[in-house]
Amino acid sequence: MAEKWVLKNKKADFQTIMAKHGISECLTRLLVNRGLTEEEDIRFYLNPDYERTHNPLLMKDLAKACDILEEKMTEGKSIRIVGDYDVDGVASTYILYKALSLCGAKVDYEIPDRIRDGYGINEQIIDAAYEAGIDTILTCDNGIAATEQVKKAKALGMTVIITDHHDIPFLIEGESKKHILPEADAVVNPKQEDCLYPFKQLCGAAVAYKLMEAFFDRKQISKTELVPLREATAIATVCDVMELTGENRILVKKGLELLNNTQNLGLRALMEKNSIAAGNLAAYHLGYVIGPCLNAGGRLDTAKQGLRLLLSETKEEADKRAEELKALNDLRKQMTEEGLLNAIALIEDSELKKDKVLVIYLKDCHESLAGIIAGRLRERYCKPAIVLTDAHDMVKGSGRSIEKYNMYEELTRCKEHLVKFGGHPMAAGMSLQLTSVETLRIGLNGNTVLTEEDLIPKVVIDVVLPLGYVTEELVEDLKLLEPFGKGNEKPLFADRNLKILKLTVLGKNKKVIKLLVRNPYGREMEAMYFGDTAGFLEALNGVYGKTEVDKAYQNRDNSMKLSITYYPTINEYNGNRSLQIVIQNYLIEKE
Repeated sequence: MAEKWVLKNKKADFQTIMAKHGISECLTRLLVNRGLTEEEDIRFYLNPDYERTHNPLLMKDLAKACDILEEKMTEGKSIRIVGDYDVDGVASTYILYKALSLCGAKVDYEIPDRIRDGYGINEQIIDAAYEAGIDTILTCDNGIAATEQVKKAKALGMTVIITDHHDIPFLIEGESKKHILPEADAVVNPKQEDCLYPFKQLCGAAVAYKLMEAFFDRKQISKTELVPLREATAIATVCDVMELTGENRILVKKGLELLNNTQNLGLRALMEKNSIAAGNLAAYHLGYVIGPCLNAGGRLDTAKQGLRLLLSETKEEADKRAEELKALNDLRKQMTEEGLLNAIALIEDSELKKDKVLVIYLKDCHESLAGIIAGRLRERYCKPAIVLTDAHDMVKGSGRSIEKYNMYEELTRCKEHLVKFGGHPMAAGMSLQLTSVETLRIGLNGNTVLTEEDLIPKVVIDVVLPLGYVTEELVEDLKLLEPFGKGNEKPLFADRNLKILKLTVLGKNKKVIKLLVRNPYGREMEAMYFGDTAGFLEALNGVYGKTEVDKAYQNRDNSMKLSITYYPTINEYNGNRSLQIVIQNYLIEKE
């Protein structure tokens, strides 16, 4: 797919910033590219401190929720936490259950079954709570769209506290939106229009943590026991793909510091089973190793498996649960690959590939994998993608979007084709009748204002940095910008006209390419490529021919050159350290 390479070129008084903060020009440019030019903003970014997070009591209804919880605890009333089956839901449930238990509350939890119950609190959960004599329902990572369910719980005489972070549901009336809130006793969600909390992008677990932070203050309990729960907040923030800016960056950076020395037996066992060395955990591992394992229970069995892992009280229990979750995640990966190949075949062999919004019906796909496959399709085609599959008496699915497409709003415009839906700009879940699949596809594509330009992947380069400027000091400097993720992406550097001196294909499955390259100024460096290796080799063969490629394999002089974007790292092997670059994108052009 053609890419558009764009160079960020933001202006600022670089010399003044460098002098004030004692940082290099390269680091200064990277900060400016992130929109950081004010002295206080830069200091806040370079020195993230949990004390700089906002006061929880600024959140609408949070004090009211504390009042209710205190009253219920004093009266010895039963509280049931109702979470959700993804990582954020499991982490939120864990935080509330652990914290309220530490306070001495009479508390238990329920997490919906993804297949049987679907997303969020439902009437069966309310009926079961009523029959069990539960007085108060406390939701986390769900509930903001549960208008009818809350109404039922209230009619049965129960108290309902909602903590959530999803977009507030709305109706479009003419040109305006009318937001709809459930009639709960307290609704804690920073996205409410009249909520004064300054940072709106918290995940569900962070909202739950904020509530417990204020509640511990209220009960005059030391927060020392609450601090380890920030680990779960960090995991959920990364796994729910929240922007790693402002408060979220602090939560993840400080959470990773805690996680690298975690005392949580379940998390330690999970790291061990996935060969993550103590002290080496990074945001990448949260999003691509720890999170998927915690998620695997909710996808293929029950989300309570992930929660039980976090609550493990012995090493034996933790090891057993970690082993089970890793096995489930390995199975999930295999099933995902099969589903993805089926989806690609459907698109490539039909008119679907002409659509700007992909709506794919995979009859036999496990419904819990729809969102992952949608995400992979979005990456492959740079288009919003929705994957639908059979579930009981109707069709269910998940969508993943691109920056230029607000999926929740676009689904709202087509809501007549849907039985139920929810989500936010970048992701959504939905249920519909089989007969509505095609009408939904037509409706979304008919309504869309996406242009061809919107669908061209943009590669945004921070700095054109010849290889001669890559040093160990630069690599160390870049660590100040971590953790990387959405909204705080890994910096991207570029260099042009690199001569390929040597080419090696590595790995059992030939999934890694190792190059020795030389830039026009004579600087040589090792370069690794972990992307589509077959496509890379095919592109080289297509432009230069097999003879030239074979010469590179044999470390012989050849005519091959390429321009790249890259990220610099230090390779440590057998006690030796050497600089290398990891290629992110490449252009192969014959002169």
